[in-house]
Amino acid sequence: MIDFKNKPIFLAPLAGLTDLPFRQIAKKCGCDVSISEMISANALAFGSQKTIKMLERAEGESPYIVQLESSDAKNLAKSVEFLNTCDGIAGIDLNCGCPVPKVFKQGAGSALLGDPKLLCTLIETIKKTSNKRYTSVKLRLGINESSLEDFAKDIESAGADYIVIHARTRAGGFSSEPNWQAVKNIKAKLKIPVIANGSIDELNAASVLENTGADGLMIGRGAIGKPWIFSVLKGQGEPSAAQKKELILEHFALACEFYGKHGVAMMRKHLHEYSKGCAGAPVFRTKINAEGEAKKVLELIKEFFSI
Repeated sequence: MIDFKNKPIFLAPLAGLTDLPFRQIAKKCGCDVSISEMISANALAFGSQKTIKMLERAEGESPYIVQLESSDAKNLAKSVEFLNTCDGIAGIDLNCGCPVPKVFKQGAGSALLGDPKLLCTLIETIKKTSNKRYTSVKLRLGINESSLEDFAKDIESAGADYIVIHARTRAGGFSSEPNWQAVKNIKAKLKIPVIANGSIDELNAASVLENTGADGLMIGRGAIGKPWIFSVLKGQGEPSAAQKKELILEHFALACEFYGKHGVAMMRKHLHEYSKGCAGAPVFRTKINAEGEAKKVLELIKEFFSI
């Protein structure tokens, strides 16, 4: 289902950003593989309705991967058993890269990089419980220093079908220079596909593939406010201002449909990003921040992006 021979481009899971409406826009722009926002396995295991809603996918959103965060094998197994009853999910991904303190303190996300044995146990749990095609892992290179190379083979042996590597440590946050040499070293050790992630854009995508030997790319923040990056990377060129406006309006409509009265609030951060670099953006942001009525925000969008 995922064609690794053709270097697929994934949309990274970003909490509060890569929800169903945004994923629909990204897919329209050429994203090959979409992933849910990070889902708490504990919340899913205990039947949180809010969490279950986060699992929803759009018609035609395929391949679609669900990402779980957990440090508890029992609750992870329960959440996977629930996902087994859900159609349209191609795979389950274990988050081993989230640097957020709340997640880290629970021993999940990037904290698992400090406990390779538990990390591999969690992968094995997904693999033996899941009825989905793929079991995958998204990781950083380490916590404070690069250590993933030391146990990458163990992850493969635990049952991962492919891995995604954010080319920074947890300590490196989102601003340190990505370590593509480390990704290349890990790729050379593994038989499974390796997807490269970390500040990838139109300028460096080709060189990242060439320098790491990666089997695909994952783009996160580079797609927020610019979902057409997928079509640009596939050689289709930059969309016109009118085409961008059409996508933004469609995104707004999808958000309002999905979230109802909360759609306006959920779109504000996206509208902030869409307006970056545009003349009059600060005034536009101030206006939409103060407006809660969808019809009025719609008019503001139409007016601003016609400039």
